[in-house]
Amino acid sequence: MPPLPDTALDLSHSPSPSLMRMAWRVVMLLWPVALLNYLDRHMLASMKYSVMDQIPSIGTEAHWGFMLGQFKWVYAFLSPIGGYVADRFSRRLTICGSLFVWSGMTWWTGHVHTYQDLLWARSLMGISEAFYIPAALALITDYHTGRTRSRAVGLHQIAIYFGVIIGGFGGYVADAPTLGWRFAFDVCGIFGMVYAIPLVFLLRDAERVEEVAGDPKPSPGRAVVALLGNVSFILLVLYFTLPALAGWVVGRIAVHDGES
Repeated sequence: MPPLPDTALDLSHSPSPSLMRMAWRVVMLLWPVALLNYLDRHMLASMKYSVMDQIPSIGTEAHWGFMLGQFKWVYAFLSPIGGYVADRFSRRLTICGSLFVWSGMTWWTGHVHTYQDLLWARSLMGISEAFYIPAALALITDYHTGRTRSRAVGLHQIAIYFGVIIGGFGGYVADAPTLGWRFAFDVCGIFGMVYAIPLVFLLRDAERVEEVAGDPKPSPGRAVVALLGNVSFILLVLYFTLPALAGWVVGRIAVHDGES
């Protein structure tokens, strides 16, 4: 598709109706992707006993915890690489490729029968999911550079938490006699792979500011140094880390109470 005109980069100065529609269409198209990104990763935790019952080789609580933690470590370390790819290649293709691959891993998760296969499925899902959020937020902010930016990112964020919430009902699906945990992974995986196909044609990359201005791209090393020297960045890292720790503590208390 041909690149958008330079005016697409600044929606804060009387943007044309067509550019504004495209900017909000990007958010709308990414909404179900963001929901799936968190639904697919979170629903397994709520299906613990059903999954352990059908995959006896998991064996112990320690193995279960290792498997869940492995996904998060893989996702954490691959996220900067996902951002690097989104900065240097097509954000549209990065998003669609990530969605298709992690949805395939979601589908495969519903068909594993051994602990080792489950570890592989979760690790590959962590790798592929790590490419979505950096590319999606970058694409949204490419289009929403003015007064609509915070609103657009906030709407996208709503989908993320909807995914977390819906994932919490995975235990109900897993225990339903006519459904089961494998059914949930099949449905989510197939939906994501199918949705990725039209998304390739419906999304459009915006022309980027650095390409127009001709600014040189910093090396990864310089970018890391700049981030670590940015107080606001450090505060945001702490802000997102502390609620995650609190959520983990609450989750462990709930599990302990349920087993006692």
